[in-house]
Amino acid sequence: MPDVIVRMWEVKARPAGHAELLTWVCDAAVPSIEVYPLHMSTEVFSSTDNRLVVISKWRSGPVDLPEPPEHLVARSPHVWEFTQVDR
Repeated sequence: MPDVIVRMWEVKARPAGHAELLTWVCDAAVPSIEVYPLHMSTEVFSSTDNRLVVISKWRSGPVDLPEPPEHLVARSPHVWEFTQVDR
């Protein structure tokens, strides 16, 4: 059985755009990936320094989140993929 892939997507919002970006992530971006059959789960996190992190788990072949609205972000999103380590 293949490893589960965990994708971490992180973006920094403009100070005035944090709430609107969070709404976009929760109402548009995350639902757009949850429909894929290989998707397992997604969690969204927010920090006090205007960062948003989306952690999604996939059986394989993670799907990219859509690009966020440019006027809401301070910089482009960063993406990392992880697999669990046996210890």
